[in-house]
Amino acid sequence: MEKEKKAKTVKYAVVKIKGHQYQISEKDEILVDFLDKDKPEFEVLLLVDGDKVNIGKPTLKDVKIEVKVLKEEEKGTKIRVIKYKSKSRYRKVKGFRPKFTRLLVEKIS
Repeated sequence: MEKEKKAKTVKYAVVKIKGHQYQISEKDEILVDFLDKDKPEFEVLLLVDGDKVNIGKPTLKDVKIEVKVLKEEEKGTKIRVIKYKSKSRYRKVKGFRPKFTRLLVEKIS
């Protein structure tokens, strides 16, 4: 007997937030660069709903994405930058820790 394959209804979108592109679907948590606004603005570039594919030229205007801000400011891992010159006793260490915002995608319509 052959196994019957159930077709999953896949619904996802590709959005552009502050110059970065993210592939999101409903109930996803995404970590984006720090947003200083309560409601982030999205540019929807692509929407896939099962077999239907909508491609924006350059964006889709009629697609709405509802998100909820879980954490306004979340710190990333620290990055250390070291400058060193041999034979001259020159050493310099700098640190950088990026800020992120955690979003929950509630609905894509």
